[in-house]
Amino acid sequence: MAKKKGQKQAGEPKREKESLTLADQLGGDVLAKLKEAKQSLVNEEQKKEEERQARLAFERKQREKNMSFEEMFEKYGDKGSKY
Repeated sequence: MAKKKGQKQAGEPKREKESLTLADQLGGDVLAKLKEAKQSLVNEEQKKEEERQARLAFERKQREKNMSFEEMFEKYGDKGSKY
């Protein structure tokens, strides 16, 4: 059974669909909304990371502030200045 040259096989994808990208298929306004949403998520993540860093610094200062003399001596030893 010979195949005709004009017929496409059932499993072949259409070439026209392959050349279109997702950006081409979406409207410009939808793409702009997606980019805006991505930027807001990135900004939110940065803000959370900055808050986490500030909280860790505050906790570290509180722990050091509440150290006993013995704990400070163990941590810093005899490294202090003469005066």
